[in-house]
This record gives sequence, C-alpha cells and structure tokens, in this order.
Amino acid sequence: MTYQEFMRELVNNLVLFATSYLVPIMAIVFVTGVVLRVLIYYTVKRQQFFAKEFEKRVHNFIDEGEYFGPMSFYVITKRLLEKTYYEIFELKGIMRRRKHDYVTSLTDRLFLIQHGSAFLVRDSLKQIKYIKYNNHQPKLLEIVKNVFQNNPCFNRVFGKIPVGVFNDFLNVLPGLFIIAGIFGTFLGIMKGLPELKAMDITNVELTKNTMDAFLEQITYSMATSIIGIVFSVALTLLNTAFSPEKLFIGIVDRFENSLDLLWNRSLDNDIPSNVAEFDEHKDPVDALAEQAVLKEVENKKLTSKGVENKRVS
Repeated sequence: MTYQEFMRELVNNLVLFATSYLVPIMAIVFVTGVVLRVLIYYTVKRQQFFAKEFEKRVHNFIDEGEYFGPMSFYVITKRLLEKTYYEIFELKGIMRRRKHDYVTSLTDRLFLIQHGSAFLVRDSLKQIKYIKYNNHQPKLLEIVKNVFQNNPCFNRVFGKIPVGVFNDFLNVLPGLFIIAGIFGTFLGIMKGLPELKAMDITNVELTKNTMDAFLEQITYSMATSIIGIVFSVALTLLNTAFSPEKLFIGIVDRFENSLDLLWNRSLDNDIPSNVAEFDEHKDPVDALAEQAVLKEVENKKLTSKGVENKRVS
C-alpha cells in the first residue's frame, strides 16, 4: 500500500467516524461533563457547610463572651471544632436511629460528609498544635489550605473520582468541543471535494445533482461546528456558574478568618495536661464519638453534684 493509498484510507475512516459517531460522542461527553461539574461543585460545597457552621459558633463564642479565663488557642479551637461537629452530626444520628430512616442520610453517605468533616477537625488540630505563640501572626492561611486540599473525602467525588484532575479537564472541555466541531466540518469538506470530479459541464443535470450532493454534504458537516459551539458556550457558562475554584477560595478565607479571630483573642498555644489530646491515629468518626460520650458523662456528673449541693444546703 502506497503512502497516498494509506492517507486516502485513513481520511475515509475518519470521515466515516465523523459522520456516524462524532455528534453522538460530543453529546455524551457534554452530558457527562455537566454531571461531573455539578458533582464536583457539590463535593467542594460540603466543605463550605462545615466552615460556615464553625464560623457561626466562633462568632457566638466571641459575642457572648462565654470564656473568661486565660485562653489557649489550641484548647478553644479544639472545643469549637468538636462542638461544631457534634451539633451537626450527633442530633442527625439520634434522629436516624429513632426513625430507622437511612434514606435521609443518603447524601451524607454518598459524599462522605461526616467523614470529611471529621478529617477537617483532626487535620486542623494536628496542624495548629505545633504553632509557637509569639508576636508574629502564624501562617494560618497556608495551614487551612493544606488541611482542605489534602482532605481525602472532599478532594474526591464519592471518595473515588479525583476532583483536581477532572476539574482541569472540564475547564478545557469547551475548547475541545470547538476543535471537534471544526474537525468534523473539515472532514466533511474533504469527503465532498473528491465527488466534484464527477461533474461534467456538458451534462447540466449531472452537474446539478453533483453540486446538490456536495452542498448537502457541506451543510451537514457545518452542523458539527454549530453543535460544538453550542456545547462549548453552554459548558463555559456552567463552569462559570459552578466554579469550584472560587468556592474553595471563599471556604478557605472563611475558615482562616475564624481561626484568626480565635488567635487574636488567645494568650498562648499551650496544651494543658487535663485536656485530652485528639488521637489522630484513630478513625476520626470513632474518636469524635468517644469525645461525645465523655462530654455526656461529664455533664451528668455536674448535674449530680448540683443536686447533692442542693440537698446539703
């Protein structure tokens, strides 16, 4: 097979592919891209959910002035992070056990929201306990970015699909649609041009039929460019409206600002001996559940002491 024959065969196969499969493949890729974009955005937004709840409790803590003693940055941050986690998930767990309704937790389990939030608590405490308290402001922004970026639940859709890789692919996909549309158009033109050789200017009817077939082929091939442009514009608008990058920046700023408020109201970053250190080697959910039990036992002890004091008095 000569080089010209090989190229002719290759072009014919490409033209056959473009006319038969290019548009359906573009449609399938577009739908898949839309679904992935929404899933990635929702996965990142789950981090915003915890960050907003933590910020709310930090502001309540500061506004109400509920802590009047010397404040350790690690101790108060640990207290508020765990409080945020308990109040979000502990009540949901109790209600689910009472109703035996696991359908309501389908979203939590699919997107690993509880595990992801537990990892945020664990990794945040792991990072801040090594900060040396001095007159210099610590690099809280870098710490928070590191915690959120390395969260094994929130940087993967369903814990399996890597957010970063597919997000980069979705960002360039609109351009690929345009390229694919132009590619289909050129292939259609390449297929139609050789058919013009059959024209015979002495045969008006044959020439007219040949030109009509050529124009019909060109019209169909132009449709791939139009479809490619439509898909590109639609996905570009979707990427802009559901931008995980902008959302992530806002989440990091929100969480870092909360930590910054606590740092500016702290006197040190000591870890008192009577404060149970968070065990990062345990499963985060189990470790936080254990802390919830200890908290409940402590509350019952305080209640019992209050009752005894009333009896004595």
